[in-house]
Amino acid sequence: MLTRSSFPGVGKYSGHWLGDNAANWNDIKWAIPGMLEFGLFGVPYIGADICGFFDDTSEELCRRWMQVGAFYPFSRNHNAEGFKPQDPAVFGPGSTLLESSIHYLTIRYTLLPYLYTLFYKAHTTGETVVRPVMHEFFSDSNTWTVDRQFLWGKHLLITPVLDPGKDRVWAYIPDAVWYNYETMERLTDRRNHVDMYLPADKLGLHIRGGAILPTQRPDVTTTYSRRHPMGLIVALDENNQAAGELFWDDGDSRDTVKTGNHLHYEFSVMAGVLSMQVNRAGYKDPNNLFFENITVLGVAGPPTSVSYTLVGNSTTAVANITYDAAKKVMFLTGLSLIVGQSYLVEWDVEPNEHQRFDCYPGENADEAKCRARGCIWEPSYIERAPWCFYPKDYGYTMTTSVETDSGMTFDISRNNKYRSNVRPGSPDINTLRVDIRYHKSDMLQFKIWDPKTERYEVPVPLSVPATPETDEAKRLYKVQFTDNPFGIQVIRKSTGTKIWDSSLPGFTFSDMFIQVSTRLSSEYVYGFGETEHATYRHNLNYHTWGMFAKDQPPGYKMNCYGVHPFYMGLEDTADAHGVLLLNSNAMDVTFQPTPSITYRTVGGILDFYMVLGPTPEMVVQEYTALIGRPVLPAYWSLGFQLCRYGYANDREIADLYRDMRAAGIPYDVQYADIDYMERQLDFVLDSEFKGLPALVNTMRDEGMRFIFILDPAISGNEPRGDYPAFDRGLAQDVFIKYPKSISDEIVWGKVWPDRPNVTVDESLDWDTQVELYRANTTFPDFFRNTTAAWWLQEIKDFYGEVKFDGLWIDMNEPASFVHGTVGGNCLGNPLLENPPYMPPLESKHRGLNHKTLCMNSEQILSDGKIVLHYDVHNLYGWSHTKPTYDAVQQVTGKRGVVVTRSTYPSSGKWAGHWLGDNYSSWDQLFKSIIGMMEFSLFGISYTGADICGFFNDGEYEMCLRWMQLGAFYPYSRNHNGKGWIRQDPVAWDDNFAQVSRDVLNIRYTLLPYLYTLMFEAHTKGSTVVRPLLHEFANDRNTWDIHKQFLWGPALLITPALDKGVTNVDGYVPNTRWYDFYTAKDVGVRGKIVSMPTPLDHINLHIRGGYILPWQKPENTTLYSRRNPLGLIVALSDSGTAQGSFFWDDGEGIDTVQLRKYMLTSFTAETNSLSNQIPHIDPTAADQVTLGVVKVWGAGAVQIKKASITYEGKDTPLTIQHNLDTQELILDATALSVRVDQIFRITWSTTV
Repeated sequence: MLTRSSFPGVGKYSGHWLGDNAANWNDIKWAIPGMLEFGLFGVPYIGADICGFFDDTSEELCRRWMQVGAFYPFSRNHNAEGFKPQDPAVFGPGSTLLESSIHYLTIRYTLLPYLYTLFYKAHTTGETVVRPVMHEFFSDSNTWTVDRQFLWGKHLLITPVLDPGKDRVWAYIPDAVWYNYETMERLTDRRNHVDMYLPADKLGLHIRGGAILPTQRPDVTTTYSRRHPMGLIVALDENNQAAGELFWDDGDSRDTVKTGNHLHYEFSVMAGVLSMQVNRAGYKDPNNLFFENITVLGVAGPPTSVSYTLVGNSTTAVANITYDAAKKVMFLTGLSLIVGQSYLVEWDVEPNEHQRFDCYPGENADEAKCRARGCIWEPSYIERAPWCFYPKDYGYTMTTSVETDSGMTFDISRNNKYRSNVRPGSPDINTLRVDIRYHKSDMLQFKIWDPKTERYEVPVPLSVPATPETDEAKRLYKVQFTDNPFGIQVIRKSTGTKIWDSSLPGFTFSDMFIQVSTRLSSEYVYGFGETEHATYRHNLNYHTWGMFAKDQPPGYKMNCYGVHPFYMGLEDTADAHGVLLLNSNAMDVTFQPTPSITYRTVGGILDFYMVLGPTPEMVVQEYTALIGRPVLPAYWSLGFQLCRYGYANDREIADLYRDMRAAGIPYDVQYADIDYMERQLDFVLDSEFKGLPALVNTMRDEGMRFIFILDPAISGNEPRGDYPAFDRGLAQDVFIKYPKSISDEIVWGKVWPDRPNVTVDESLDWDTQVELYRANTTFPDFFRNTTAAWWLQEIKDFYGEVKFDGLWIDMNEPASFVHGTVGGNCLGNPLLENPPYMPPLESKHRGLNHKTLCMNSEQILSDGKIVLHYDVHNLYGWSHTKPTYDAVQQVTGKRGVVVTRSTYPSSGKWAGHWLGDNYSSWDQLFKSIIGMMEFSLFGISYTGADICGFFNDGEYEMCLRWMQLGAFYPYSRNHNGKGWIRQDPVAWDDNFAQVSRDVLNIRYTLLPYLYTLMFEAHTKGSTVVRPLLHEFANDRNTWDIHKQFLWGPALLITPALDKGVTNVDGYVPNTRWYDFYTAKDVGVRGKIVSMPTPLDHINLHIRGGYILPWQKPENTTLYSRRNPLGLIVALSDSGTAQGSFFWDDGEGIDTVQLRKYMLTSFTAETNSLSNQIPHIDPTAADQVTLGVVKVWGAGAVQIKKASITYEGKDTPLTIQHNLDTQELILDATALSVRVDQIFRITWSTTV
């Protein structure tokens, strides 16, 4: 029954058509929202008159309408008297319209069992048939406005062409696996808009992964099609699972649901088993129907066997199997599975080559070596896929388990079916202990070690709760395990996503080689360092990255200065998690397309910590809660900084300072590199720099700050009594030696210090210079408490000679210019220098001691425990950092700043980091963004790269673009190497100086915002340099962006990064953005935009909904801090905005912990701006007053009145309102309103 007029409840009796529409493109479009609305109204049997009721149709319109109309629940072509016929046949045999109509009506008839089942679900549970995309993906705001696409139930997405002359549709692919119905190929896109090509005879038709659709061989009417065999289309999801159902009755009788005269199937696929379970067998079809064909989409590899079992009976092999390797589709044909009976259909898939886990990492694998390890040898045609791989059950098996409310403990044993790992000197450990601890609702730990023999464990303290989270309901995760091979699975409860699954072959735990693999939740993985990466997201196509601290400039797959075994995984649901391996031995990680990751390390234990987010920003907050929050740097250290290696004398520095001041370029910090030292000796001033102490004093008196470099290596070749740093260190036994059982000798290296009484000939090759001129040096053991005290005294004495405000510590990997020791003969176990497995490190053939100490060197922890440098090498820079930070503060009495080259998790508690000795090349610009974003993940907020590059001569345009980008590094320093041309801002021409001045003035303007972000990093663990995906995780377009970045949530930076460009393509996320320079709403959202970028311009945008504090810039922060505080109030679509402002003296020690600061929050809504004071220090000397307030997005209606209320007074404000830009400027400067007092500003369009 059909009715034209309807009211709530009519759907119980009738369907509805959308009335007497017309043959035009507007009505074909309107039909979809019309059907979606009647789905809401409870009338699922709904459609529109195909090709239109009134007016003559065109061939194109009717063709497109027949395509989409084939998927109307009520599918009828109908037109009015007096107009041209429009049934498909009238367009003639062979016409595109007729053929297209036949094609899509054939698909409709094929899928009628699915459609009929949807009507059963509507009838029994009220589910929609024609379904808005948002009903299935309501958490994705991109679906909320989709009304030119629709679903049949959960699983079939229909995308028609609804505009004339078009063969492309801007279509949305929701966040799921999807398959093209007609080609059966899996789409690569998800949660993304695509430009879908749909020629004249096509519409978009896609099956959702996880679907099982019942089908039937079609015919010209349902009378005949219902007599034909049935089939199933199975579309596997990312977990190789699927589900569906079938309702079937005679198709005509009343009340078959109520009477039970029907058949109901539930279908499901899991682990290669299709269950076809009959739940209701109340109907026997007279046509003796059977399932003839089963098509499975997304099968990873060719099936080795397929069988079916009639439940309760024997198993039968399937004879007719076809596999399309290109499309990954399995076809089972010629079946005779009787409709009305339950079956299991099982298939075994040949192991996917991406499921292989490398049994012979490194070089020189062959079949004999492979099989000697008990592994499988099989060549692969996939580039980089391993030919030697582990059997499925290679690893450990569980022997005992204990489970409590706070965790699990297991004992596991090696599967002795396979030979030992066959690495001489590294015997397998056959029995291991596994301990899983539920520390917090969002954090757990799993630790694997040898319970019988003590092994080295990382001495870095972490912040773990004293009591675990025992309430299972509060935990965001659940933990499961597998027995053989033993593996741990961590599952996010809210989505069911496995974010860790180590139930994979290859787990090895030997004395000097440990390996474990885990599946990844998706292909989106970020982190691991310190190495140069060409993209922020890791490439999972069989790439291995070594990690071992080394004096190695950035380069492709070169292990650099620090080690951070931490990654963030972004799940397909846009949830995020983080994983830390707390291990400090040399290691590597291998990514492969499984997707999976394999860890290999040459010592220690496995100690994993996982944080559950669920947002990317929360991952970093939780991670830094574990390892320690980033340091709050001194305010002045956010100013621009200058340095170079190669100043000839103090006069060069004085001249540079004079020129920078004359050019009016903001500039807060000057450095001295090792040039200031006599023969590169720490703490000894060179005669060419005898005027430096007075120069430093002058500069500091004028608002500048000064930082000196210090290296850890101390010369041992000075005459006794001439060099107190060495003499006192020797007396206090602070230098690294061999174990006493071998020798009581210092392990000597060579670094920068020269021997006394030599003249260096720099024309000689490097190795000759090192041999002839470099002194033997010692390396302080900074783990020892006595070393920290000695270091403090040396720094204190140096401060007595020349003042400084911070220290820059370099070469602390530790670096040496010889390998191991002078002479190259490291004493002790040679396996420590060249372990049985060498990760793919730079110069791996030279061993671990290449350009550093002997691995058998002995170090002593603060608790007296003896460890080998082999185990703690990667912690040397970490151990060096805190004593330096403590010394800076004790000596200067101020907060100061420390910048370190070598880092490890928690280094950020004390120091910032620069990205090392980079090169003056264009690629280094965008790679510096990636490096900063990675160190944001690692909990080190104060980061930046050497602006314009350290090595090689800079080039004008590149250096200018780098100055623009570098103006937005948290640590903003222009620094280059000895022998290369000057590259500071006043070294070029007036235009260069002008552009540098302008962009640095923007930086200085926004320093109050940057400092507030640093406070939030210090207190909450938030990122400062922030990837776009942290703010817009639900927008998959942001997941691969690494050439733009944010300051916090609100400032978008889109730099020019390539030579000669005057336009930059930048992504504008889906929210309101204002151009920083014009204050105008850019009017673009969720799109890539070509942004004009002339040579004097960097693109900056402020996000609507945020309030940014600012101050008028000056030539140093000493003076800019004295200016009134301005506010940029960037209103959201709803006319609201929020922000905060942190302020302290900028240099005091522990001002946050001592609560010696002011924190103000701002709120804008309904044409008003007010503040609240969460915290105030009444003793603070720095009182900030309110200045100019800029309201962006204030509207195009003239603001006529504005006032500020404070201290009970209401005072009018002068108004500047630009109706074109919609910027409202209110100046409160003259009123001296303190920001730490409550105020309220209002404005209105009426007097």
